[in-house]
Amino acid sequence: MPSEPLSQKEIEDRLRELPGWAFEDDRISRTYRLGTHFAASALVAHIASVQQELNHHSDLTLGYDTVRLSVHSHDAGGAVTATDFELAERVEALAPAHGAR
Repeated sequence: MPSEPLSQKEIEDRLRELPGWAFEDDRISRTYRLGTHFAASALVAHIASVQQELNHHSDLTLGYDTVRLSVHSHDAGGAVTATDFELAERVEALAPAHGAR
């Protein structure tokens, strides 16, 4: 069953609860900075396991000491849905354990 797109107001309201996240190019996204490349790589692996668990995958970019997530729902025509925010919230909860800021 396809996910329902969120309205612009719903997106803005939910972003207030996720500092560092932004809505751009019809996606929600955030870049995390970490202390080392190894820490960034470990965060990517942890995020990948959450994505697998949720069966919801983002664009995930690994830099030297950065990790960037950009997410929207393909099954909603590329719109942002509640599932995207669920993934974002889960990542926000695990990122500090990796030293992400």
